[in-house]
Amino acid sequence: MMLQIKALIADGILEGVKSIAPQSEMTAEDVLGLLEYPPDPAMGDIALPCFKLAKTLRRSPVQIASTLAPLVSGEAIERAEAVNGYLNIYLSGAYLAEKVVPEILDKKEAYGAPDLGKGKTVVLDYSSPNVAKPFHIGHLGTTVIGHALKRLHEFAGYKCIGINYLGDWGTQFGKLILAYRLWGSKEQIEAGGIDELVKLYVMINNAISGNEEQGIAPNKEYADQARAEFHKMELGDEENIALWKWFVKISLDEYEKTYKQLDITFDSYLGESFYTDKMPAQVEKLRDMGLLKIDDGASIVDLEEHGMPPCLILKRDGSTLYPTRDIAAAVYRKGEYDFEKCIYVTSNQQILHFQQWFKVVELMGYDWYEGLVHVPYGTVSVNGAKLATRTGNVVLLKDLFAAAIEKVTEIMEEKNPDLKGRSDIAEAVGVGAIVFYYLSNNRIKDINFNMEDALSFDGNTGPYVQYTYARACSILEKAAANGVAPCGEGIKLTDPLEKALCVVLSQYEERVRVAIRDYEPSVITRYILDLATAFNRFYHDCAIFSAEDEAIRATRIALTAATKHVLGSAFGLICLRKTEKI
Repeated sequence: MMLQIKALIADGILEGVKSIAPQSEMTAEDVLGLLEYPPDPAMGDIALPCFKLAKTLRRSPVQIASTLAPLVSGEAIERAEAVNGYLNIYLSGAYLAEKVVPEILDKKEAYGAPDLGKGKTVVLDYSSPNVAKPFHIGHLGTTVIGHALKRLHEFAGYKCIGINYLGDWGTQFGKLILAYRLWGSKEQIEAGGIDELVKLYVMINNAISGNEEQGIAPNKEYADQARAEFHKMELGDEENIALWKWFVKISLDEYEKTYKQLDITFDSYLGESFYTDKMPAQVEKLRDMGLLKIDDGASIVDLEEHGMPPCLILKRDGSTLYPTRDIAAAVYRKGEYDFEKCIYVTSNQQILHFQQWFKVVELMGYDWYEGLVHVPYGTVSVNGAKLATRTGNVVLLKDLFAAAIEKVTEIMEEKNPDLKGRSDIAEAVGVGAIVFYYLSNNRIKDINFNMEDALSFDGNTGPYVQYTYARACSILEKAAANGVAPCGEGIKLTDPLEKALCVVLSQYEERVRVAIRDYEPSVITRYILDLATAFNRFYHDCAIFSAEDEAIRATRIALTAATKHVLGSAFGLICLRKTEKI
């Protein structure tokens, strides 16, 4: 709804711009880009800072605002005022309520879904942990950002294929197989699962690289033996392949526990190993096209004229590298899914890697290269310490979730000991607290994860918005018990806070479009906070059941139902579970 209103406002402003400067080439789209939401409703619901037009129109912002004010009108507009070079536009609360609330009550959680993806497929490559390593907090970004982007695109009508591109191939498996033969046993692994695999991995790395603190000297022989074990894997050695498959299964069983807590599923688990036999064809294509060059024995694609270092395709010994696998995977996915976009969600440390192989795909003549999208995110540290599985310096996601769930359980036992289904609710709120904390940040920013902040239940947090949803459910449950159902007819606004709530509700589709355009789930997180804040202000100041006028009472119940539907929809877009009771 807000998009349509802003489009009408932009048309009126453009008419004024043309009257001042007929030669102007400004479009309605340009005007839309200038419109803002003021920080204070007293300054209008929408504003145009006219100083942005002063140079183009060669007039002062004050003159421009005064000229444009009379041209912004219509049934959606209450008034437009020129104030100190700003055009402040106040919307009609009655118009918003009559249009927005009935639409939400009709469409429910489908309200606000933009029609962007009909007939289009999006492939999303995210999470993608390295097998035999546990889920730690560093994996949280790719996992929840990636799944939020999947749900956003699904909401907009795209067919989405979620791919967990497992790191299930490489020299680390040679290390692990060697460590297992040196120090492990079947009984230990079956009892300890992935934790035991991690212990072995840390031990072999310490043995190879040395660990001064533990008095371990580097051992080059172990490094050579590990490479030999992986080479045997590449040649199809049955014993090593069987061990590798076992390690993969143990890892996936553990990962599924975390994915279940996050309510995340994937359409494909094809990892790096799947593309082993698909790389030679792409290497041969590069060679046939004259793109491969030999540099110190290695095969590269020279990207100097594109402002990048060379992209390594083959090592000196002829073995492949990450770009080779990524190119082969992209070609396979295009053939398999005919994607409109293929989105990769990884750390910003890999920006150059993706720029390089995307450029190589373009040089190879694949006309779909523009559909390749890298979505980087910042790194995570815990209290300033970087994470590394190799050294064992990790904060496991399962431990973080467990701590959050335990804290929620303690609070619930104190405040609502008779609540049914407490364990499920505690998990939803505890895990939600971690996810919401993470997705509240712009994805590109580095995060120093502070445990106390993440688990705080005050302020702009996951528990706060989940409690708001539960509050709306409670109101509607009480209304139903009294025989009152939400109705979109006869809406009667009598308080500014009701209008303020309608304004935020009307912005949902716009925010969804921005989140998809910018690949930025935090846009939805911030919208959820805005909506929860607007609803709670409305709830505290506007009596619902004690309102004397029946129409006012029905209106407020309808606004509550509308809020519940939109919050529930938005929760789903960021992997946050709905909680009808807390």
